[in-house]
Amino acid sequence: MSESERSDATPLDTVELANTIRGEEWAFSHRHHDLLNPDFIRTLHRRMFDETWIWAGQYRSTERNLGIAPGLIPTAVHQLCEDTRTQLVHRAHELDEIVARFSHRLVFIHAFANGNGRHSRLMANLLLASLGAPGFSWGSNDLQHPGEVRKRYLEALRRADAGDFAPLLVFVRS
Repeated sequence: MSESERSDATPLDTVELANTIRGEEWAFSHRHHDLLNPDFIRTLHRRMFDETWIWAGQYRSTERNLGIAPGLIPTAVHQLCEDTRTQLVHRAHELDEIVARFSHRLVFIHAFANGNGRHSRLMANLLLASLGAPGFSWGSNDLQHPGEVRKRYLEALRRADAGDFAPLLVFVRS
């Protein structure tokens, strides 16, 4: 069931979904030369949420119970891009693991006030597509709303926070 078909979908859910779909269509309909670039990361977030939030594409400036301190975000995103580029060049892990680690770290940084999970999952699938690999299925279900699939996703992220990426690697292709 799509988010727009849910009986408990709010008007904000509907706007976010439509905006996210337009952002995804834009992302996959253009050739992007450098996905591993902080400017592209911000542009994609803006494209995904520009009709939902006026601050879309801007790094968060306030503390949250998730993520790193706001002042560290630009450096952390830059370092994530450089680290991932190096991992790809040197084949530090299998491709799925490199991309899953990228997505996890982007979510962990929590660069934006909202939309971090959706954004990081789209970034991962764009990166896979740019490398000729199929996108992750991400549990093939709605990860926005409470349910068993979201619970498994969040548990896999927590395990990855502790350095155990095995559950996340299973989840992304489930």
